[in-house]
Amino acid sequence: MTRVLGIEGTAWCASAAVFDDATDDISIRSDAYQPDSGGIHPREAAEHMREAVPTVVESILGEVESTYGDPSETLDAVAFSRGPGLGPCLRIVGTAARALAGALSVPLVGVNHMVAHLEIGRHRSGFDTPVCLNASGANAHVLGYHDGRYRVLGETMDTGVGNALDKFTRHVGWTHPGGPKVEAHAREGEYVELPYVVKGMDFSFSGITSAAKAAYDEGTPVEDVCRGLEETVFGMLTEVSERALSLTGAEELVLGGGVGQNGRLEGMLETMCEGRGAAFYAPEPEFLRDNAGMVAVLGAKMYDAGDTIQIDDSRVLPDFRPDEVPVTWRSGTPAERSRADGDREQGAEAVVDLATDDGRAYKRRLSKAYRHPELDRRLRRRRTRTEARLTSEARRLGVPTPVVFDVDPPEGRLAFEFVGTADLGEKITESRVEAVGRHLARCHEAGFVHGDPTPRNVRVSADRTWLIDFGLGYYTDDVEDYAMDLHVFEGALGGTAADPAALIEAFEDAYREAGEERVLRQLRSIERRGRYQ
Repeated sequence: MTRVLGIEGTAWCASAAVFDDATDDISIRSDAYQPDSGGIHPREAAEHMREAVPTVVESILGEVESTYGDPSETLDAVAFSRGPGLGPCLRIVGTAARALAGALSVPLVGVNHMVAHLEIGRHRSGFDTPVCLNASGANAHVLGYHDGRYRVLGETMDTGVGNALDKFTRHVGWTHPGGPKVEAHAREGEYVELPYVVKGMDFSFSGITSAAKAAYDEGTPVEDVCRGLEETVFGMLTEVSERALSLTGAEELVLGGGVGQNGRLEGMLETMCEGRGAAFYAPEPEFLRDNAGMVAVLGAKMYDAGDTIQIDDSRVLPDFRPDEVPVTWRSGTPAERSRADGDREQGAEAVVDLATDDGRAYKRRLSKAYRHPELDRRLRRRRTRTEARLTSEARRLGVPTPVVFDVDPPEGRLAFEFVGTADLGEKITESRVEAVGRHLARCHEAGFVHGDPTPRNVRVSADRTWLIDFGLGYYTDDVEDYAMDLHVFEGALGGTAADPAALIEAFEDAYREAGEERVLRQLRSIERRGRYQ
């Protein structure tokens, strides 16, 4: 039996909770900061924490005493959110947790806030090795378990999803939080087109927010803009979640983060999972928004694994990434990656029927029931045309790609030469990864990117490595775009390969020999950004 008191206060919600793993009971006390206008002000949020944290902790201690007895005798540990979050808020919570652990003479557990969002969903769903979509104010990323850590399979390239919605609602003049107001107005609106930006496993919201502001300023009804925002932003998150399921072979998806309370997002994810035959779980709203219950649950798991910290080592970490956390408290292995069913292969976007005797592969982009029909038609047509064009263009450059025999954009159909005997994820070697590096360098030299260079989109045989599925590619002369191609491939390796470090080094060496050093310098710049550190 383990009983842990958790304290949360990363940004806006001061919260304390107690978790008893013998009964699975979780009691939570919370006091949320509500700014008078605009978004979260770090100084005001810290002032709120300074006043509210002692109050919620005192309240939950009172419940511990009345339910279980003297806290110093009935609590096993104190857990707190070390990050990510606002530094001033985190420091107040850290100080409170250290003082309480010292007063009770119990161990201290430092919890990653984003991993706690994942673990509360895994705990309450009973799933084993799910993919997790974290959709919160300051963050948006997709996590999968691999080799003892939660790997970031895809994430926002700029702002968090909640912050993106809040930026629009502040422009309109609505108070924080903006997400519920967008949801309410979207129910009365008609879909309007906004930029849809998915780059491999990553996504971007800044352009969508700017376009939404401009549409509103130009007189588009705010209900229609809100509808467009929801359909676009949540469509992107759902698409990348499906890509993560396909990449990892997982058959379970959990949702975390305060934006996960949006009914349209939950509905999209549930519809997508039903279409794939995957299981989906969204925790109750009290466990989606910031709360100490998830901190206490993860704290108990870490305590049972002996994963505690000394007071001197318990500094807060405002940029604490989930993939920095050694997952000491769980076992389990990723699902086997398989997309083949006889002569049919199932990917995230399409099915491919194989006519190996004729040397042909017939691809059909599936209509996605979770997307707005107009958006779905636009994406399917555009990506089908792009795939045919860039596959042929790369082949003319000497990059091994399948021959395109036929294309039907309205129906999302293509006919290709059948190539390879397996995908790279099934038969990965350094020499094949090096070939991918050379192929991408040649594409970049010609002024276009692949857009989704994951091991699933590379086919191999005994002596050859082909690039396939250029549907997310585009022409560009921006070194950032070339570097993002490399970032996507390396992120996919990190989330699926047994020895990603050696493979990544081989990949970069091959790219360096065939391509431009400035692209690798830009890749290092991307990695140094706070969001990727």
